[in-house]
Amino acid sequence: MSKFKIIPVRSSGEIKQFVDLPWTIYKDSPNWVPPIKKNVMQLLTPGKHPFWEFANRELFLLKQGRKVIGRIAAIVDDNYNKYHHEKAGGWGFFECIDDQEAANMLFDAAEVWLREAGMEYMHGPFNPSTNYEVAMLIKGGQVPPVLMMTYNPDYYPALVEASGQTKEKDLFAFKFNRGHQLPEWVTKIANRLVDKGEVTIRHLDMKKLNEEVVLMNTLYRAAWADNWAFVPATDAEIAIQAHELKDIIEPRLAFFLYHGDEPIGVGVILPDANPLLKEFNGKLGVTALYKLLRHKSKIIGTRCIIFGVKPKYHQTGVPLVALDYIMKMSEEFPQYKHIEMSWTLEDNAGINDLLEDFGGDLYKKYRIYRKDF
Repeated sequence: MSKFKIIPVRSSGEIKQFVDLPWTIYKDSPNWVPPIKKNVMQLLTPGKHPFWEFANRELFLLKQGRKVIGRIAAIVDDNYNKYHHEKAGGWGFFECIDDQEAANMLFDAAEVWLREAGMEYMHGPFNPSTNYEVAMLIKGGQVPPVLMMTYNPDYYPALVEASGQTKEKDLFAFKFNRGHQLPEWVTKIANRLVDKGEVTIRHLDMKKLNEEVVLMNTLYRAAWADNWAFVPATDAEIAIQAHELKDIIEPRLAFFLYHGDEPIGVGVILPDANPLLKEFNGKLGVTALYKLLRHKSKIIGTRCIIFGVKPKYHQTGVPLVALDYIMKMSEEFPQYKHIEMSWTLEDNAGINDLLEDFGGDLYKKYRIYRKDF
């Protein structure tokens, strides 16, 4: 008889335990960054977050006696399955003590639920889709994560693999330090295209944020449409993410590329607010403003979270214009010491070769696992 017991989340107290568990798992981890509990609760709650307008989920807790020692979400994303013509189930929000039996019980519970929902395989982690935090860290755990990138204990990959799951896809994160110089030929091509007016660049207009967000989403869809595991985010999803991030957006670090009057590309670089989130420790209470002012100087990095150009412009030098612009803008903000470009697919040779050839440091890797039923 197992010393563990698994239960589906039903009560408000149980969902609170689900949200609170990481504070136990990571209590001795100096690199873990606590999420804002209110945001996690909203993201997990049907009726409060637009993701669940087209998706279903079951949350599970694993207990040893009265103590919660594991959690997992089983997810069916109808938009993903319609887009890819598949019957894929996802798992995410996984946390667990270092115990194989415990991990197996969590994955088994997710598998049973997904099988009963008619799915043909499961993969993850997705928290809850590729438009949010995704994948398991397998390299680079000695460095804290940047904004909206995952972090996990070193023992997690072994737990997943021993449960019968195998690699489906790896994701890469590249780092460029401040002062990094692109090859001269890149700058020449970029400058020529801009000087001739073949490509123009404009910053984000915060006064028209809602319209700008819709345009970002349109360009993101066009640029990523054929990518593995891509699923178009709805305007409602994008709107709620923009609301959560609007206070840290720097308009000059979010930009659009145009060919004539046609928008053809988009880039969004966000200050890495994770050092602040660490100080907030999951809460945005009355002391949040004080902590913001006191610890703002700890924000010394950025993350390029969106980088996309319409496919028909991939071979025209437009991606070089965007990359050159990103590096130039980084120099205008002396408080930022580095930028992470993340994430990219392991088999996206075009962008990966570009970033590596230009001196990017492939310093982190993440993995999506899969199990066919």
